[in-house]
Amino acid sequence: MLLVIVFAAIVALLLLITVAKLNPFVALIITAVGVGLATGMPLVTDPAAPDHPGIIDSIKAGMGNTLGFLAIVLGLGTMLGKMMAESGGAERIAQTLINRFGQKNVHWAMMFVGFIVGISVFFQVGFVLLIPLAFTIARQTGVSLVKIGVPLVAGLSVVHGLVPPHPAAMAAVGIFKADVGKTILYSIIVGLPTAILAGPVYANWIGKRIHKDVPKELAEQMSAPKDLKELPSFFNTIFTVLLPVILMLVASIAEIQLDKASFGYKALKFLGDPVVALLIATVFSFFSLGFSRGMNREKILKFTNDCLAPTASILLVIGAGGAFNKVLLDSGIGTYIADLAKESHMSPILLGWGIAAMIRVATGSATVSMMTAAGIVAPIAAAMPGTSAELLVLATGAGSLILSHVNDAGFWMFKEYFGMSVKETLMTWTALETIIATAALVFILILNVFV
Repeated sequence: MLLVIVFAAIVALLLLITVAKLNPFVALIITAVGVGLATGMPLVTDPAAPDHPGIIDSIKAGMGNTLGFLAIVLGLGTMLGKMMAESGGAERIAQTLINRFGQKNVHWAMMFVGFIVGISVFFQVGFVLLIPLAFTIARQTGVSLVKIGVPLVAGLSVVHGLVPPHPAAMAAVGIFKADVGKTILYSIIVGLPTAILAGPVYANWIGKRIHKDVPKELAEQMSAPKDLKELPSFFNTIFTVLLPVILMLVASIAEIQLDKASFGYKALKFLGDPVVALLIATVFSFFSLGFSRGMNREKILKFTNDCLAPTASILLVIGAGGAFNKVLLDSGIGTYIADLAKESHMSPILLGWGIAAMIRVATGSATVSMMTAAGIVAPIAAAMPGTSAELLVLATGAGSLILSHVNDAGFWMFKEYFGMSVKETLMTWTALETIIATAALVFILILNVFV
């Protein structure tokens, strides 16, 4: 019955948005309430049973938990992107990539940029940092934003699901007792060909069928093209954009190398937190891309104020997606699917991938599905020697990315930034996530033959 409710909720949500033409934020909240009522969740939280939250409390918690991090990241990342655009930094990077790879192959450059930057940043952080670059290249070349953006997102998504030090992957390493170094090595071996298939290869095909220009509201945040002589240097722009990546990477190294009780560890972890790293990079951009380019304080203030307005609707939709996700989890749907899988007799790699995939489709959370699958499969794998713990980490990570749809905040982030309809988002975002999950599984099984 729980699976029927999930399926009905997804259909209802799609109909509310596409047929009834409801705002996605309103449709998501209505559907979340409907799921809570259908699954028998209490209307209000009973103080005697705080582990069983009421429908509204679950919605509030889901939205709050999602936006508590993302609101800060999106705000700071948007300001950094605005400074990059107004200073001409985005044009400089775009021109350099176009000249180096050629206009026909610039989508390959975007995939590698997403893969490299994504290794040490959260998916949402990398998305916000790099999306102005995708907008600029699409505008300058006239190439469909889909062909430029899909490879970028594919590179970010692959490393988000497969490569430590991302939180879920690192947690799975601990659960499976895998070796971090081997996991990173295997994840790159599996991840690069996977990102190529889901990124440039698929983007080249789907880009011919869906042509998107930069959304008008966001396009207005891009400054007019500048003469190359007036643009900041490539090194200056790249360093500014990669500063948060460098800080987060240093924090990841500290996690492995330093004593967790030491001041150095605590200081580096603080500086490498996504919020602090983006704050430092944003303030630094005021100098490196602002004052050094002749801007005054009033102009920088105007830019940072103006760029926040278009993010309001994006934040609301993403938050509502988090609320819907939380209701699905609190209703017990994730636990129910996990229990169904315990009785199966599959290869641990296929089992880990399958459980993570089912929970992902039902709940929309890659992190939750990966963690749940790892917890279920770890004792089974321990009783079946011969299976690589590192490949089990990758298998659960790959499964946790499949079929992202309307219950995933990432779905709505992609949709809003790219100005797409729900159908177009399913054909691009959902398809590329599914290609990643299935292609990675194939490469994992091939690698399993040799390790």
